[in-house]
Amino acid sequence: MAGGRERQPIGLWQTNGVLSHVLHITMRIHCGDNQQPRRLLMAIFRLSAGAALALLFGVGFGWSACAQVSPPAWLGRLFQQPSATAPVPAARDSEPQWSGQSGASGDPRMSAGAIRSAAADFQNCIAALAPQAERRGISLAAYQRLTAALTPDLSIMDKLDAQPEFVKAPWDYLDLLVSDDRIARGRELLAQYAPTFAAVERTYGVDRAIVAAIWGVESKYGTMGGERSVLRSTATLACIGRRQEFFRGEFLAALEILQRGDIPPDRLVGSWAGAFGPTQFMPTSFLRYAVDFDGDGRRNVVDSIADVIASTANNLKTDGWVRGQNWGYEVVLPQSFDYRLADSARPMTVRQWQSLGVRRADGKPLPRPADRAGLLLPAGARGPAFLTLDNFRVIMKYNPAEAYALAIGHLADRLRGGAPFVQSWPRDERVLTLDERYELQQLLAQRGFRIGAPDGFIGPQTRFAIRDFQTSVGQIPDGFASSEVLDRLRQR
Repeated sequence: MAGGRERQPIGLWQTNGVLSHVLHITMRIHCGDNQQPRRLLMAIFRLSAGAALALLFGVGFGWSACAQVSPPAWLGRLFQQPSATAPVPAARDSEPQWSGQSGASGDPRMSAGAIRSAAADFQNCIAALAPQAERRGISLAAYQRLTAALTPDLSIMDKLDAQPEFVKAPWDYLDLLVSDDRIARGRELLAQYAPTFAAVERTYGVDRAIVAAIWGVESKYGTMGGERSVLRSTATLACIGRRQEFFRGEFLAALEILQRGDIPPDRLVGSWAGAFGPTQFMPTSFLRYAVDFDGDGRRNVVDSIADVIASTANNLKTDGWVRGQNWGYEVVLPQSFDYRLADSARPMTVRQWQSLGVRRADGKPLPRPADRAGLLLPAGARGPAFLTLDNFRVIMKYNPAEAYALAIGHLADRLRGGAPFVQSWPRDERVLTLDERYELQQLLAQRGFRIGAPDGFIGPQTRFAIRDFQTSVGQIPDGFASSEVLDRLRQR
């Protein structure tokens, strides 16, 4: 294990007396005893590098003995044939290794030293989550079966600060995701599964092209979904790195999925962040939105096309999808336009935008004049402009990156036969590195502009601060984090 002295592994379930101690301590903890059982629990977990993970799953998948609750019938069926359930994929020698470098975000939890320290404490971290897992009904039997070979995957740390929607230029990101092959394949799948798409569209009111676009962007229609164990990835991120609080919920949700039996452990594989299936559900999203559309008794968003399409549509509907509304439109702005109006927090009606001289770039009329829309300038005043509707923000709930939502919307348009964007991207513009974005935020903060905590990612608050700075120095206040803005900040 990186950053810590290697210990000879001692299998928890082969260690005499440990299981009985675990059961006894678990009951004391959850029947209202004091903190002494927790200290005993931590001491037991120091016996083995893998023991903490084992207890987490065992305590969580069980039901509280002091509550005298009987297991539900489906749980009994799950354990009648344990040999039919494949083990969780374990680490392999061929897997990528961590570079040993600090993350680019500058977050102290992403320093190389912090990563090594957290990795050395991995088992204690997992052990501390055991009570939360038990409250979710995770049994000791499932715990034993699922955690035998789990270890932290530190290679994930190199990816945590390098998500493409944040470090690529928007035009490069769109070139990659709205490609000719994705357009062609998406149209083929829309035709191949037309009855299913039609049934889902009737049921949930979500445009089939949007669902197909998510399928295409997330996994290239199921061909690039990832092969990492979701359980191992979320366990790693729950204890190491800058998003531990978020991923603890994902880790516990992954346990629930395995407990319920919707997806076998050997099929619960996906991206480094724990997203799985053709449309890349996170574990918590699966628990909230997955549906059994094919009626086979399981919500299988990995192998059932009907469940994949319906669950994705249900996700969007539940998040507020507006039936019959598009995601947005490419628009042209008048020369005298006030760029300070480009504020997603203060949308106006389409009719109001039209009164300001905003027109569709393809010359077609803007429909639904009463719809409310914000103005998006992903490349500043030199690039295309977009009116984004409520459904654009719904897509951002699926993935909170504007570049992602723009890619989904544009791919959906192309799948319906739409044309490429009319306006050109400023491809000569040098995109700032994460270090430069972090510096830009620091310089803005030093000059009294409110940006929140510097993190290297350009969100709405940072764009508002850039816009205010641009106004103060006589630049077009488009809020774009350009090299020109950074140079001006360095000069002052």
